[in-house]
Amino acid sequence: MVEQYKSAIRKLWKGKCTVSTLENYEDEKTSRTKQREKTLFSDVPCRISYEKVEVTAETEHASRKVQTMTLFIGSEYSIPEGSKITVTQLGVTRECERSGVPAVYSTHQEIPLTIKKEWA
Repeated sequence: MVEQYKSAIRKLWKGKCTVSTLENYEDEKTSRTKQREKTLFSDVPCRISYEKVEVTAETEHASRKVQTMTLFIGSEYSIPEGSKITVTQLGVTRECERSGVPAVYSTHQEIPLTIKKEWA
C-alpha cells in the first residue's frame, strides 16, 4: 500500500533539485582550513509548494523579498539541515538557503526552505 501512495505522490513532482553543503578542506598553500561547496545530489525529482508569499519585508534600509516554501523529495535522500538547495520547477529556478529540519514520512520527506536573500 505504501508503494502505491509513494508512486501517486511522485507523479506530482515536476521539479528537479540540486543539494549542496559546505565542507572543510585544508588549503595546501596556506595550511589553513577553508570551506567549499560540495554537491550531494543533483537532478533529483522533487516538488516545491509555496507557503508564504510576501512582496517585501520592511527593514531600516531596503525592502527584502520574503518567500517560504516546502520541498517534497524522496525519503531515501539524506539532506542535512542548513543545506543549499536549488530547485527548477515549471521553468523557474529558485536558489534556497538554510534548509530546515526534514519531516520524514514513509513515502517522502518535506523540508522547509527559505529563498536566498534578495533585495527589492
